[in-house]
Amino acid sequence: MQPKTYLASEHEIDHTMIDADALYVLQKLKDAGYTAYLVGGSVRDLLIKQTPKDYDISTSAKPEEIKQLFHRSCLLIGRRFRLAHIRFKHKIIEVSTFRSGDNESDLILHDNQWGSPEEDVLRRDFTINGLFYDPSTHTIIDFVGGWEDIQHKLLRTIGNPSTRFKQDPVRMIRLLKFRARFGFEIDSDSKRALIQCRTEIMKSSPARVLEEIFRMLESGAAAPFFHLMAKGGILELLFPLLNKFLANPPGEQVYRYLKTVDYIHQNAGKNLLERAVLSSCLLFPILQQEVQKQYIDQGKTPHMGEIMMLTSSIIKEVVTSSFTHFPRRLSSTMAFVLAMQFRLTPLSGKRHCGPKLMRNKEFIYVLKFLKVRSLVDKSLEETYAHCKNLWKQQVKHGYKRTHPITSSHMHASKKGSRHAPSK
Repeated sequence: MQPKTYLASEHEIDHTMIDADALYVLQKLKDAGYTAYLVGGSVRDLLIKQTPKDYDISTSAKPEEIKQLFHRSCLLIGRRFRLAHIRFKHKIIEVSTFRSGDNESDLILHDNQWGSPEEDVLRRDFTINGLFYDPSTHTIIDFVGGWEDIQHKLLRTIGNPSTRFKQDPVRMIRLLKFRARFGFEIDSDSKRALIQCRTEIMKSSPARVLEEIFRMLESGAAAPFFHLMAKGGILELLFPLLNKFLANPPGEQVYRYLKTVDYIHQNAGKNLLERAVLSSCLLFPILQQEVQKQYIDQGKTPHMGEIMMLTSSIIKEVVTSSFTHFPRRLSSTMAFVLAMQFRLTPLSGKRHCGPKLMRNKEFIYVLKFLKVRSLVDKSLEETYAHCKNLWKQQVKHGYKRTHPITSSHMHASKKGSRHAPSK
């Protein structure tokens, strides 16, 4: 197959947007006699005038040859899918060897079969990610029609969509990810395959699924992504309790939180919110609803020990019913972040933002989530400003941090206790 090529006058890629270290790696491979191109998301992002977050390079050099060329700065990783990581001071450039294989078989069994650029690109997921760029000639090389699909804002699978989704079900999540991030339309064949193959997601790696979810929470397009996941019937398979909550009017509160973190991330550069804070955005409205039903509607005011136990119970219920399982440390930190909101914004009485709580090393996450809440609910702005100022004073004068309150501490708290233990 002869690729289409597009010159600088056609694609208008701004070379000043390309990372200097990525250009260095490409040039060094070329000087050694190897073919090497930028590939994938970095080319796509450059074409739509977005600065790439990372850079992938595909080359004719074998992993051991890459290692020999870059010496100590190169780390070879993976067994099933051998990659070279070229390490720089603050970044890693990922380099892979062109691979071959039958992109239409139900499973890709051999990842380390070396091939040509054309064979390599046919193994990729979507046409918009299937473009090569040669900076030395300023040329885009297109075997799959990705250039035209970007111009038409179209998401299209490389190869038969059903086969590709069965090969790697996580591609369905990635399809919705690109739909949410770029607003591109999904082509009709991929839409049908998404509906037909959605249950295949249960055969994928839970760890990979969770990583894709977190990346989307960090992407600045979390709200449209979760809406698409719910609409496409995939969220109910992965997070049934969350999906059920989102389907009812109170679920709109989750989307308000997601829109807020999207706004933060769109303006934050590399300063992303921690994953415990992002996870709390999904569960805090559920916790609020349960507090309302179990206590407020019954004319009761829960004490802190009850809040802690309810928080741990909700996290356990959501995680247990989910396809993925949150790491224990993340669940523990999330429980702390959620429960301590009722210290800073109590249902009745005086707020408790004392030195002992602020000395906790994970109080910063509590404060960050309170900031998110204050952006959603303007009535909390004064509370957030007050707590932030107190915390800054603590930091300024120096203090010894304590260990975070874990879920095990929560279960051990006395039933009648009004204050959370700080150790």
